[in-house]
Amino acid sequence: MKSKFALKYSVQGSLLGLTVGIVFLAIAYVVGVLTNDLALTPGGIQDLHRIMPLFYIFDFLPIIIGAVGFFVYQKLSLRINDFETTLQENISRERKLYRFVEKLREGDVDAEYTPDDTDALGKAIVSLRNDIRQSRLEEEKRKKEDEQRRWAAEGMALFGEILRQNNDNIEELTFQVIRNLVNYVGANQAAFYLLEDDDETDIHFRMTACYAYERRKYADRIIPWGDGLVGACALEKEKIILKKIPQGYLSITSGLGKANPKFLMLIPLKMNDVVHGVIELASFNPFENYQEEFIDKVAESVATTIATVKINIRTAKLLKESREQAEELALKEEQMRQNMEELQATQEEASRQSAKFISFSNSVNHTMIRADFDVDGTLLYANTKFLQKLEYSTNSEVEGKHISMFINKKDRQWFDDIWSTLSKGGKHFEGDMKLLTRNGNDLWTIATFTCVRNDAGGVDKILFLGIDTTDQKKLSLDYEGQISALNRSSIKAEFSPTGDLTEANEKFLLTLSYNLNAAKEKSIFEFVPSAERKNIERVWDDVIHGIPYEGQFRMLTSNGDERWFRCTFTAVNDMYNEVAKVILIANDITREKNMEFETQRQTEQLKKQEEQLRQNEAELNKKLREAKEEVRNQYKEIEKVKIRNEKTLEGFLDAIITTDHDGIVQFFNKAAEELFEISRDKVIGQSVRILFPDNASENDEFLDAYLDPNKEKITGQRKEITILTKSGKELPVLMLITEAKVGREITYNAFIQNISVDLF
Repeated sequence: MKSKFALKYSVQGSLLGLTVGIVFLAIAYVVGVLTNDLALTPGGIQDLHRIMPLFYIFDFLPIIIGAVGFFVYQKLSLRINDFETTLQENISRERKLYRFVEKLREGDVDAEYTPDDTDALGKAIVSLRNDIRQSRLEEEKRKKEDEQRRWAAEGMALFGEILRQNNDNIEELTFQVIRNLVNYVGANQAAFYLLEDDDETDIHFRMTACYAYERRKYADRIIPWGDGLVGACALEKEKIILKKIPQGYLSITSGLGKANPKFLMLIPLKMNDVVHGVIELASFNPFENYQEEFIDKVAESVATTIATVKINIRTAKLLKESREQAEELALKEEQMRQNMEELQATQEEASRQSAKFISFSNSVNHTMIRADFDVDGTLLYANTKFLQKLEYSTNSEVEGKHISMFINKKDRQWFDDIWSTLSKGGKHFEGDMKLLTRNGNDLWTIATFTCVRNDAGGVDKILFLGIDTTDQKKLSLDYEGQISALNRSSIKAEFSPTGDLTEANEKFLLTLSYNLNAAKEKSIFEFVPSAERKNIERVWDDVIHGIPYEGQFRMLTSNGDERWFRCTFTAVNDMYNEVAKVILIANDITREKNMEFETQRQTEQLKKQEEQLRQNEAELNKKLREAKEEVRNQYKEIEKVKIRNEKTLEGFLDAIITTDHDGIVQFFNKAAEELFEISRDKVIGQSVRILFPDNASENDEFLDAYLDPNKEKITGQRKEITILTKSGKELPVLMLITEAKVGREITYNAFIQNISVDLF
């Protein structure tokens, strides 16, 4: 910027000096011409220079004055630039000072400003800022101390009220103390450990209250005297503060996660040097000194209150025990008399029940598989049928074994859920149960597992009773598999003896386009066309009287379409040998039936066509003989025309080449042999490309189209090209291509004229 500024003024000075020099020189020329009586013309000015040589110096006067103006204005511009720079620096410093003062006025005592050595005003204002900052810090410190004293006083009043309101309930007292203490001092978690020393042989601390994150926690923890940090705090009777808590000692849990606190304080609750408990406070942030002092004062008040409450509770307890003991003695005497009478009646009833139970047990053991298990699944007793059915010899082989020994591994998860419910006194189990014998065989039973309860209502043992159904189960599974396979492969439906549909598989419903409810509203007689009604009634009467039917039937879909079925109707009798239902087993043969009908129709049509063919054959043979004779005559005529045309073309002076659509040479006349210096035998049947070099069509679109079978030929235009003879001589020629199309066959004729011959 400085150089641009100086250049601007220097140019202005130069122009001004140059202008002044020119004006002064013009005035000198006018005065000199007038003085010497000369004309003001170039010739007069030239005479003036001869008369007065001094004018030669005057001629350089504009340049001299312009140079002087250049240097003068350059110096002047530098001085102006220095002045403006100094002015800008002063303005910038004053603006910074103004912004600094504005921040101070707005109360920002932390605003920064660095004055220069010569900036007395700036130094004074910075000093004023430091004084204001110090004054504000002292004021904040005083307010903070007042606030802490007020906070402590209000807190002591709060806890004094808590201690007065809850001095009759030690559990509620301890909870209210730590709940309000956590909230008041900003801790995260706290616990109250009360010393229980009623039994001198078992002195310990019991956690009576635990509080964290605005929630009451479950408190039931016992710490022996002297154990852990709580015990150490009580033994030393001094406050313990930990700023680095051992990993896993304590964790603060919230909905956001789980973390170790960073600060732990344990405060002994002592009165007259006797410890009554310990308060444990955990926090993520350390406590301030005033908070620690407040906690110490609260601990002293709590210790005094607990000591008083414990004395009151102990006194009340002794009084209550005395009254209860007196009442209890009187009740025991009356109960003893009543118990003796009830015991005698119970013994008599027990004898009767024992006899009944022994009889019932013997009956069960003779008819059912029985075993007793404890709640853990250990076998306590097994009867003879259990041993026999599970292929064991003696009780010693099974007693003490776990029930899982008799359950297949594949059934463990299912059975474990049942056993878990039973072991907790849940609902008994009834149903099919598969057991595993000693030799690994399956034993199917109709089983019952039920809980045997004791007098207190708890589960004493679990009783298993079962009936062997292995043969029936295997037969049932076999039947189920057969029915499932039948439902997957065949159409199946069940009808009542009157013909009403009662059940149908998915294949039946899909084939006839019904849903089950709609199908059940119809009878077998409504599924067949009206033309088949009498036939199905006759078949149905035979089936009801024990004569099964197997054959083909048409049925109608819900849309009225006909479907063909190969079906079997079989009656099923009940235990009284009466017809209970009729089962339909069928396969859809609609496609085969349609193919059969189509085959019959086509057979009839073929017979008619064969007769027509025999009639046409004689006529065709006659026409064929006539056509052959005609073709033979036409071929002879074509051969004559072809020979005549070839002989005509052979006499042409121009070279003629005939190719098919694949570029294979069909005709090559004598002139072509002479032009290309190659015999006809070597060309006929070969590609036309053998007559031209490999690179002949690179820059010639006309020749490239002629040589490429896949490109359209340029016909009807005579083009000049250069060919290479067999001897290597290049010849300029004129080439014309024509197209001849007969039916689907296309041939191309190339007429080539040697123009080099015409030039000579």
